[in-house]
Amino acid sequence: KKGGKGKKGGKGKKGGKGKGNEKKGAKVFKTKCSQCHTVEAGGAHKQGPNLYGFFGRQSGQAEGYSFSTANKKSGVMWSEETLSPYLENPKKYMKGTKMVFAGIKKEKERNDLIAYLKASCVSA
Repeated sequence: KKGGKGKKGGKGKKGGKGKGNEKKGAKVFKTKCSQCHTVEAGGAHKQGPNLYGFFGRQSGQAEGYSFSTANKKSGVMWSEETLSPYLENPKKYMKGTKMVFAGIKKEKERNDLIAYLKASCVSA
């Protein structure tokens, strides 16, 4: 076996807990998400909804934001297990979503982003 960076844990949906780096996730959020989303409590909705408090909540529930019917009716509960496939390909995961984002193909980047979102968006 060769050493090096290529630590690829199984590509399954399990085992996502604790794999992400919150600091790196903040950078991913800033470059890929912050143009459309905010994370702070009471933050404004932009093209996408404010994400504060979304972790552990059903999709399409942020007050004052006009979600697509697909998002409101999806029944998805946001967690590490649902966020990873959604962030990989939003339009495939939730057909009819109005989120115009191609997705994040790299699992490590998604894990970092999820770690950041989990720390930043959980309501007290």
